[in-house]
Amino acid sequence: MPCLLEVSPKLGPAREVAPGAVFTTYRTWELIHDSRDRERKGLEERRTMRALAPWVTENPILMHVRKADNDAVKKAIDQCAAVGFEMVIMTFGSGFDLENTSAANLTRMKMLADYAHSKGIALGGYSLLASRTIDKADDVMMPEGQKPRFGNSPCLDSAWGIAYFEKLYNFYRSTGLDILEHDGNYPGDFCLSTVHPGHRGVEDSQWNQHKRIADFYNWCRGNGIYLNVPDNYYLNGSNKCGMGYRETNWSLPREQQEIIERQNIYDGTWRKTPSMGWMFVPLVEYQGGGQAATIEPLREHLQHYGQRLANLFGAGVQACYRGPELYDAPETEALVARWVGFYRQHRRILDGDIIHVRRPDGTDYDAILHTDPMGTEKGLLMVYNPLNVPIQRRIRVNVYYTGIKNSASIENSAGEKRILPVDSSNRIWIECTLPAKGEEWFVIK
Repeated sequence: MPCLLEVSPKLGPAREVAPGAVFTTYRTWELIHDSRDRERKGLEERRTMRALAPWVTENPILMHVRKADNDAVKKAIDQCAAVGFEMVIMTFGSGFDLENTSAANLTRMKMLADYAHSKGIALGGYSLLASRTIDKADDVMMPEGQKPRFGNSPCLDSAWGIAYFEKLYNFYRSTGLDILEHDGNYPGDFCLSTVHPGHRGVEDSQWNQHKRIADFYNWCRGNGIYLNVPDNYYLNGSNKCGMGYRETNWSLPREQQEIIERQNIYDGTWRKTPSMGWMFVPLVEYQGGGQAATIEPLREHLQHYGQRLANLFGAGVQACYRGPELYDAPETEALVARWVGFYRQHRRILDGDIIHVRRPDGTDYDAILHTDPMGTEKGLLMVYNPLNVPIQRRIRVNVYYTGIKNSASIENSAGEKRILPVDSSNRIWIECTLPAKGEEWFVIK
């Protein structure tokens, strides 16, 4: 069937090009699928993203510290260094303020960045851009009866918007911070104003606003600044986006959070690599739910905390662990260190593509298979038991995407090894015994 693909902005660009200046248009990438198989199409998209935006393969282990005062941040840095975490983000509501460019604040943040670097930890913070209002002069001007995508939004090409980005450039140049979690990034709103200094009218407002934020993200990427951005800015330099959860998930009872977390990961990794999406762990109460939804005191909820760590590190998916501390007792520290150690030991394969085996539904086992045909560990199968009783299962696993043929060497979490035949359909059968509310993993070579 003959098809015609037209690619253009719905509005503009209408960009004014001064004499001697250069106009760079958008790029269009076409990916031709070779089948309708969902897994195969997803693998093709993930491979494409790795090729076009290799920074999406960066997958640091991160904590969201709840307070931005010196003592709280240093404690978080020390705990992260102790258990093998790699990054601290001063989270939303922490008091971290990228728009405060006073000499005192820049000096304090440089001191904290230097302290973090001395411990081998990257440090950064959160800033809200859109989904807030500044004032009538600087907010986007919409047609009568229309609202911005997030309800409110400043215009990035208003005087405020231009000054905001200059503050960000200055902040990172002055402090040596390594990370920006940029919330409410530009969602595509156009602006009718004819007095904003960065655009002439509605025709060039969308193109110019996008260019302003894309140029900043390009600069961040060029300077090694890690970007958590809740939108599809991967090709402009961002590293991670949300995996696909809803905020209200983390106000549900802990037991429900466990299964929903694995569902979010299972569903989110059809088109994302594990490193492309973040999850969320509310170490303290988050948007309600009370004690039933909260992990702290951590030492009193070791089974749940351990399950969350197993869910996330077993999937190769990093989460925003939000709270004042990662551990509150020796046994809690040992639990976190154990799962960080597991991830680091198997990091290459856990960061590899996920093949979807059985979706979590809370009624039986669920499973995912990591694959890396170019690695020593060709596959790693994670199997979870959501039930309150131990179960035994014989699981059929397709090892086609591991590249293994004829026979596979399998090693379980206890170190027991066996050789299994690969049948003509590229499948092996794995016998496993799963503890109640527990998991098992198998390394495939």
